[in-house]
Amino acid sequence: MKNSSIIALFVAALGISGNALADEMVFTSWGGTTQDAQKSLWAGAWSPQSNIMVTQDGPTDYGKLKAMVEADNVTWDVVDVEGDYAVQAGKAGLLEKLDFTVIDKSKLDPRFVTDYSVGSFYYSFVIGCNKDAVEACPKTWADIFDTAKFPGKRAFYKWSAPGVVEAALLADGVPADKLYPLDLDRAFKKLDTIKSDIVWWDSGAQSQQLLASAEAPFGSFWNGRLTALAKTGVSVETSWTNNITAADALVVPKGAKNKEAAMKFIANATSGKPQADFATMTGYAPINLDSPGMMDPEVRKTLPDQQAQTQVNADMNYWAEHRDEIGKRWYAWQAK
Repeated sequence: MKNSSIIALFVAALGISGNALADEMVFTSWGGTTQDAQKSLWAGAWSPQSNIMVTQDGPTDYGKLKAMVEADNVTWDVVDVEGDYAVQAGKAGLLEKLDFTVIDKSKLDPRFVTDYSVGSFYYSFVIGCNKDAVEACPKTWADIFDTAKFPGKRAFYKWSAPGVVEAALLADGVPADKLYPLDLDRAFKKLDTIKSDIVWWDSGAQSQQLLASAEAPFGSFWNGRLTALAKTGVSVETSWTNNITAADALVVPKGAKNKEAAMKFIANATSGKPQADFATMTGYAPINLDSPGMMDPEVRKTLPDQQAQTQVNADMNYWAEHRDEIGKRWYAWQAK
């Protein structure tokens, strides 16, 4: 169905006239429960209030974004991307500069703000375990790499991104404050020790399926996916020891057709209440500095920003600079 048809149906369902929504835009994200929350909390009530119709698309695809920009045929207006990609794409000329007269960056965590991006949400790679499927759950990254003590399959993120390399180095004894620059030789040597026991997941939904079915009864997961899975009744144990943090970011592709609407959408999505509500629903931390005060203290205790004692912050600038180099080696290693 074409976007115009989708918009018409949405407008009809809301019971408003076609002229009531003066602008439209397309928001693209990763799908699953994360985009469901973004759609509901960032676009739902705001769309008719702002006179901007927000159409959803996905999943995020970096190759597609680049091709759109190069062909000067951009159909996405706001895209949820990984933080290191946002830094890299901004430097490569693939993104519009954000309008900070519309977006109030003074309210946002400065770690996740660049000229071309602002944080979408803040998450951690944590150790997750299906307690009903094993005799004991691993607590540390060293445990995840200990196949004698913890036999069986373990789940890891498939794509080249912050998280797995850092986990391997931490498991091998590298101190958290000495991770960068990443020692790739050492990391891949450590990964070799469990390679035959790794089950790769390429989406949050797949990671949940692996854990719930016990195909991989433990491994590395996005913390919010474990929160969501636990709500379905699966007996999930989460270890926050050396949780590895990163953030998604909101960007506007260069040449976006609805740039003004895009800036307004980002301003709303990163404001206090939408960020607080998103964090409550998903288990990911807010990037708006006012949001924590709007949340239930008990919910706050379960979020990454409350797990700082042994937390490891992935270096987004390092990854942006070395993303292609690491990726080339990563995929070659996986293919062996």
